[in-house]
Amino acid sequence: MIEQRWKGGITVWIDDQAPREKLITSGAEALTDVELLAIFLRTGLPGVHVMALSEQLLHHFGSLYHVMMAEQQKFCAVKGMGVVKFVQFQAVAELARRLYAARLVREKAMLNPDLTLQYLQSALAHQAREIFTVLFLDNQNRVIRHQEMFAGTIASVEVHPREIVREALKANADALILAHNHPSGDAEPSSADRMITTHIIQACALMDIRVLDHLVIGRGEYVSFAERGWI
Repeated sequence: MIEQRWKGGITVWIDDQAPREKLITSGAEALTDVELLAIFLRTGLPGVHVMALSEQLLHHFGSLYHVMMAEQQKFCAVKGMGVVKFVQFQAVAELARRLYAARLVREKAMLNPDLTLQYLQSALAHQAREIFTVLFLDNQNRVIRHQEMFAGTIASVEVHPREIVREALKANADALILAHNHPSGDAEPSSADRMITTHIIQACALMDIRVLDHLVIGRGEYVSFAERGWI
């Protein structure tokens, strides 16, 4: 944590700049998770500086991602947190999802796989039930549109390859990226995941539509079928 001492009621930062000043001079990417979170918290608690509160939150939830994705009841149970802070953090998360979605349609999914993964993680990782999403791509691997195709339960989702092919033809797509989440948090694909992927690939091949990848999204982790050589 950044060292500090008080002088005349004003915090003096010893080892570094205050987070807001650091952001202005060095850019947001230069901030640590503690510093970034402290900017959103704005103030600490009686006897607890905002930087210490930020560090405590990260320690309590385990990571910045888990702070942002925490359920309302668990988030508000932390001393100093409440509905107002929860709403603010949810709004920030939704802004991030919309930003990724907007950028995704302007960039080539396969040339910017990090952006594709960030979007899918922000859209799916927090879901309480399994959601099956498809990115429809043109012949230059640019995203035409992205669509949540099927929704299931906490443990499974029923996927219909024929419906995916139909939507791909409507979008005039040349290729697809498949994705779904595991609400349990464990991204390891099941045998059913591998089987349905094979069926989708076979159905798409009949229409000369390529399946480039299937991403399984967990909590803070993912598995790529393409990276494992399964596609």
